[in-house]
Amino acid sequence: MRVAVLGATGLVGGWMLRVLEGSRLPVERVIPLGSERSAGKRVIFRGEEIEVFPVEERHFHRVDLALFSAGSGPSKRWVPVAASRGAVVVDNSSAWRMDPQVPLVVPEINPHHLGNHRGIVANPNCATIQALMTLYPLHRRYGLRYFSAATYQSVSGTGKRAVEELRAASQAFLRGEDFSPSVYPRDVAFNLLPHIGPFDRDGISEEEWKMVRESRKILDMEDLRVSVTTVRVPTFSCHGEAISASFQEPVNPREARELLEAFPGVRVVDDPDAALYPTPRDGAGLGDVLVGRIRPDTGLENGLAMWVVSDNLLKGAALNAVQIAEALFAG
Repeated sequence: MRVAVLGATGLVGGWMLRVLEGSRLPVERVIPLGSERSAGKRVIFRGEEIEVFPVEERHFHRVDLALFSAGSGPSKRWVPVAASRGAVVVDNSSAWRMDPQVPLVVPEINPHHLGNHRGIVANPNCATIQALMTLYPLHRRYGLRYFSAATYQSVSGTGKRAVEELRAASQAFLRGEDFSPSVYPRDVAFNLLPHIGPFDRDGISEEEWKMVRESRKILDMEDLRVSVTTVRVPTFSCHGEAISASFQEPVNPREARELLEAFPGVRVVDDPDAALYPTPRDGAGLGDVLVGRIRPDTGLENGLAMWVVSDNLLKGAALNAVQIAEALFAG
């Protein structure tokens, strides 16, 4: 296979290359692509340095698979180009997720949607993926009616510049110096920002709508009730989510743990008395979604509450994209 990676010098693009190295895909050649600023830089694949090329139509010639992680603007421009040249594109941006002609896929949940692709498959939002990875096995048993999520999202979800900003802002704070943020609207160091994406007229943020709409599409549940508050927190990697869900049938927490433990890609870490529960430090660099604090919800009928942590650069982005490609090409 010939695989193009657009956004190869970014955080997610770098992980895409690493995940490809260990995947089941028969990769013969990787073509790293980026912006004009990234042209000439070098990335590592299978121990070799490979030059990054500026994205141009000619680089998609005879490409079987194109993994995109360059933002919605470049995706809107280049995804149709790559698909028209015969590549199957797995796009990590929000550009194509809600297009009715484009499957939005978490391979453990809705791989059957891949049969309808027309050369483009969308990778869901990172926060949506980790929520549904824990809700779906419970939905199969109890019937999901509603869920709420409060997210605690790391700065790596915004990219390299955000990681650098948090580091610089934290140092300035500890030195007692003023800091002027450029990536975020307010200083994120030692702070919490309930602001991910622009707000609509009702005060609902773009990130919150992503989780609502994407969850409904992935689960084929147009009427699913979802409420979300998304928050940027001063951690470098991994997102945390406090999830409460209501089901059609009463939920047994012990059985719920067993269902979650048995689901591929989910790991239960749940012994609060021993201070065992998922944290961002635990989840960093792991492909599994970690879940703990599994307990009855005190305010919902047939409710269950849990705490979920996942590396947003892996299962939330690069790993899920490569797993989609494996489902398409490796069977």
